[in-house]
Amino acid sequence: MRLIKIKEFLARHRQVLQQADVDTQTQIFTNCDDTTTKYCILSHRWIAGHEVDYVQMMNLAKLDDAYEILNLHGYQKILKACDVADRHFEYLWADTCCIDKRNSSELSEAINSMFRWYKNSTQCYTYLHDTSDFPTQADPATFTNSNGWPEWFSRGWTLQELIAPAELHFFNRDWKEIGDKRNRATELEKITGVPARVLMDGLSSYSPSFAEVMSWAAERRTTLAEDEAYSLIGLLGVHMPMLYGEGKKAFQRLQLEFMRMSNDQSVFAWRANKAGGTGAE
Repeated sequence: MRLIKIKEFLARHRQVLQQADVDTQTQIFTNCDDTTTKYCILSHRWIAGHEVDYVQMMNLAKLDDAYEILNLHGYQKILKACDVADRHFEYLWADTCCIDKRNSSELSEAINSMFRWYKNSTQCYTYLHDTSDFPTQADPATFTNSNGWPEWFSRGWTLQELIAPAELHFFNRDWKEIGDKRNRATELEKITGVPARVLMDGLSSYSPSFAEVMSWAAERRTTLAEDEAYSLIGLLGVHMPMLYGEGKKAFQRLQLEFMRMSNDQSVFAWRANKAGGTGAE
């Protein structure tokens, strides 16, 4: 997996900010084995048009709009996460910039590996960009488009990012820690429907059925229709190639791949909804 070298990234940020000469030979990325490397990983809600990708991150010092990129919400997320992680880690992974999405084979491999990457992380930093406190009650007036909870809890990809890491810490909009997965397990079960036992001990201690995993995902949304299926492959333990453009057929492929490795009949109870999300037959 490709990881950000935290100290090198922070040093380059200071140099660009101070308009100092930047050593363009300094590499801020490195490739590491996720099974032997200690690293932290970022979980967050993507905001369209405000994230920073691999090309921008790699070539920041050479870009004419470098200062504009420094002020992007997505860049600031990575900067703050590195600031927090710098005391304990050498490396950080963030999905926005650690995958070269121009390379379809790299993207497919990353999506199929993502659950494992979150699971093998030493710590996961979960950034709730739209709240100051950890939510304990639904607030539909504040969170009008996400079922009354901060947006992170309504997204398809963040389900596996909640379940996979053994150690997960929540941060508010100002990057102040507001709890971790273990001490918030009761509230998290109420918000997400995922049993506290799964949150505390992982999937291996519970072995949920296909239908149960789908029930956790039912109210979650993804920007692309295909990602409703792709975001679940790690939770269901399947491997499948990414075929962006196939739309709802991705969910049918997910069911077929699952059926090849399991005789769990609950797979027949679920379908992809035309309006988005999944639902029982």
